[in-house]
Amino acid sequence: MKPDTEPSVVTASSEPLPDGASTRSHKRFIPLVVALGLLIIGAAAVYYFLAVRPYETTDDAFIDGHMIQISPQVSGHVLTVLIDDNQLVKKGDPLAQIDPRDYDVALTQARANLAAAQSRLAQAQHQVIVSRAKAEQERAAVGVAEAEAARAEANLARYQNVESRAVSREQVDAAIAAAHSSAAALEEARKKADASDAQIGQDQTQIPTADAGVQQAEAVLRQAELNRSYADITAPEDGWVTRRIVERGQYVQVGQALLAIVPRNVWITANFKETQLTHMKPGQPVWIEVDAFPQRKFRGHVDSIQAGTGAQFSLLPPENAAGNYVKVVQRVPVKIVFDEGEDPNFPLPLGASVVPRVKVR
Repeated sequence: MKPDTEPSVVTASSEPLPDGASTRSHKRFIPLVVALGLLIIGAAAVYYFLAVRPYETTDDAFIDGHMIQISPQVSGHVLTVLIDDNQLVKKGDPLAQIDPRDYDVALTQARANLAAAQSRLAQAQHQVIVSRAKAEQERAAVGVAEAEAARAEANLARYQNVESRAVSREQVDAAIAAAHSSAAALEEARKKADASDAQIGQDQTQIPTADAGVQQAEAVLRQAELNRSYADITAPEDGWVTRRIVERGQYVQVGQALLAIVPRNVWITANFKETQLTHMKPGQPVWIEVDAFPQRKFRGHVDSIQAGTGAQFSLLPPENAAGNYVKVVQRVPVKIVFDEGEDPNFPLPLGASVVPRVKVR
């Protein structure tokens, strides 16, 4: 027969450790906590002195650059538009063309006016040559008249020195008339020679006038050539086309904004606190993080520090001399340039947010 009750199973029961063992375990735990705390403090100190203290950083920084506004230098209807928004163009690439027909006509007229002015100058120069030749002829005629007058005076003197019985009164009168006639002819020749000399001077004064007309016509021609060249609008620099508002057939005025070109060279304008500029100097290396490309790190260096705070150059600078004054830490713009050239895989648009870290120690 089975017994009414099964034998009880004997199990091992856990008994509390003695007080001495618990104390020893606690004493061993305290050094571990202290060592771990010291290790954390040491690691934080090393991190601070190696990765925090030598650097100054700010998130108030943006990509900056030039923006070239393209405006026409002549007015007219837009004949063609050869570009589109966000297109990369090279220096000299055509952007648009204004109807050039009016400027072609003005250019042709300017060339004709220049040819006419050059013809007038050549005519004035040739007239001086003709006047000089005529003056030479007149001076030769003066010589002939002088010789004739001398001969007539000599004949009259001979008639007057001989006895009255040797010559007749008629011969003497004829000699007197010949002398008077030759003297009058000589005076006339001299006056003609003087008039010829005066004509040379008058003709010479026409040369500067004609030359000035040529210079004026050349200036008009150059202006016409410029106006014709201005009808073809080209890119002044390499860059990206932005804000294109010009359309084909539109009538544009001189100075009207048509589009903008953003050159490919950009930099960073970082607004550091004035307390961060103590050790900052141009040339210091910079590590740059761009929000648009978190996977790419850029390198650069400090180019320059603006000689004034951002608030001082704002539209309405603060007037701290009036009313109550509350000190506010000012921001100073710092220009940071990239060390690497532009990477087409990572275009940097103007105004993009960046975080620069400047190594100042």
